[in-house]
Amino acid sequence: MEANAAFFAESFLHILSFWWLIIPTIVLGLVVGAIPGFSAANTIIVLLPVTLSMPPEHGLIFMVTLYCASRLGAGIPAILVNIPGTAGAAATPLDGYPMAKQGLGQKALAISFTSSIMGGLITTAIALVAMPALSRVGFYMHSVEMVVVMLFGISLIASIAARDTLKGLIAGFFGLMIGSIGTDVVYATPRGTMGFLELYDGIPLVPALVGLFAISEAFLVIEGESILSQHSRDKASKGSWAQTLEGTALTLKKWWHVTWTSLIGLVIGVTPGAGAAIASFVAYQQSRTFSKTPELYGTGHPEGLIAPESANNGVTAGTLIPLLVLGIPGGATAAIMLVVMQYHGVPTGLSLFRQQPELGYGIFMAMFVSYLLMALVILPLSRYMSRVTLVSTTFMSPMIIAFTLIGAFVPREYVFDMYLALAFGIIGYIARKTGYHVAAILIGVILGPLMEQYMLRALKMSDGDVMVLFSSPLGNLLWFCFFATIALPYLLQRKRRKREESVFSEGEG
Repeated sequence: MEANAAFFAESFLHILSFWWLIIPTIVLGLVVGAIPGFSAANTIIVLLPVTLSMPPEHGLIFMVTLYCASRLGAGIPAILVNIPGTAGAAATPLDGYPMAKQGLGQKALAISFTSSIMGGLITTAIALVAMPALSRVGFYMHSVEMVVVMLFGISLIASIAARDTLKGLIAGFFGLMIGSIGTDVVYATPRGTMGFLELYDGIPLVPALVGLFAISEAFLVIEGESILSQHSRDKASKGSWAQTLEGTALTLKKWWHVTWTSLIGLVIGVTPGAGAAIASFVAYQQSRTFSKTPELYGTGHPEGLIAPESANNGVTAGTLIPLLVLGIPGGATAAIMLVVMQYHGVPTGLSLFRQQPELGYGIFMAMFVSYLLMALVILPLSRYMSRVTLVSTTFMSPMIIAFTLIGAFVPREYVFDMYLALAFGIIGYIARKTGYHVAAILIGVILGPLMEQYMLRALKMSDGDVMVLFSSPLGNLLWFCFFATIALPYLLQRKRRKREESVFSEGEG
């Protein structure tokens, strides 16, 4: 069957007829995404018997919708209470939470939801049309190329350090040191585990996330009566539908920013082993680099919220491409989907699109329809969700700590991880009190081990020759782009300063 416009229109109407399944799954996904430590993969595993008992089309629609909705839902606690429950939402609080603290939580949620939905729709549409070409990206993104991609994200530490260079770099290197805890990826030699078997697999991400951001924030806000200042409380309590419409209109106005940052997520998502965390940090770093007002990032700047949310929702379409076209799952959720497809005898690769094209393309169409219906379900809720910030810290702080400790326990079911989250909470609290940026620590914890893994893999294949990092044409192009984006802000700042000096001198004359 030829995939033409008529085929896609028929597929769209067919998937839309499953609204009775998609809408309840969206609600479930939003709840799952908003609970720290939970994820689409965890929920699908719990509900796997139910999924296997469904017809294959119903089961795949359910899993795809849950995956998309949970990705969008993860931004809710990240914005309102500074809890990035998943690594993909780790960059969202950098500008989302400052907006919420200014009493603009409703507007921040509207920006987050709109950019997530737009990013998901754009990348899903591109995936439907350009699936064969995109599936080959994974063949070109090897260890060398991934090392450079990681550097894009890690260089965000330098951007954060621009405000206080010494403290920013210390925080970043401290995060890289923590990230190196665990067994060596080549020789499996324990490093910095202090005898704890629970650390042999490295620092678990969720306890580090919720500890550095949520628990440390709970320790801070408990010193006052509210997360918000009195002025921000007055502004938030007077919130109306106007803030939701303003946030939506602002995001639609910045459609180009949404487009190119979501494309970063799509390309990184296609690469097996990469993920939403890398995409979010890289998109945030690139957004800040090419911004005309980079100094506003980290203070509640809308573009700083649009970039990571567009990128991590762009990853959703990218992750499924290698699964369906090559039979290689691009992430945990895709791996579970592969199990369901194999259980029902559904083929992957070219056989899927030759034998059952309506199912192969239908999975992406289900993602497209899910994002459309999410706009109707989630945007009206932003006004009511934002009122969480008005709750007194007497109740809010204990609730944050309790939920985050449960979230830290869920992924591995180790009580040790709850103590680890508390330890990271104390580290984050001390860092905030002494002027160190916890985001720089977190970047090191998340991206450091991944970069080490790809670096050592590249060196192992080249017998220790460092020049292997410059042996790939695509890698060299990425190196050029990396150094260009590092130098560009300084060049633009210098040019802007010269222009201001010339205008000032002309004014004096």
